[in-house]
Amino acid sequence: MVQNPEKFAGEKLVSRDSVARLNRLFIMTTKHRLITDSFKVVKKARKGGKREKRSTPPPPKKEAVDEALREDLQKLRLFDLDWRFGPCAGISRLQRWERAKLHGLNPPEEIRELLLKTHTDPEYNLSIWSQYPL
Repeated sequence: MVQNPEKFAGEKLVSRDSVARLNRLFIMTTKHRLITDSFKVVKKARKGGKREKRSTPPPPKKEAVDEALREDLQKLRLFDLDWRFGPCAGISRLQRWERAKLHGLNPPEEIRELLLKTHTDPEYNLSIWSQYPL
C-alpha cells in the first residue's frame, strides 16, 4: 500500500489541483479556429460576368443656377435685416423698397430689379419675417 499518494517510488504524482490548473491554462491558451480553417472558401461568380466601367456623367448645370439663386436670396435677406430702410413686418419686400425710396433712404436698385424679375415667387417677394405672426 502507498503511504503517501503524492510520491510513489521516487516519482512525484500530480495532484488533482495541479491538473485542474493545467486544464485551465490549456483552455485559455488554445487558438479558436475559424470555420474557414476547415472548409474551402468558394466565391460565387457574378451573373453578368465582369462589368465594364461606366464613364462618369457630366456634372449637372443646375448647381450653377442654384448658386445664383442662393446668392440672390442672400442679398434679399440682407436687405430684410438692414434697419436703415425701415421696418419690414407686414409688407412685401417690393413695398418696403418703394417706401424707403419715397422717404429718401436710397435703397439699392439691384434689389428692386431682382424683386421685379421674380415678383411672382413668394420666396423672393415676402420678407424673412413673413412667416411669423404679428
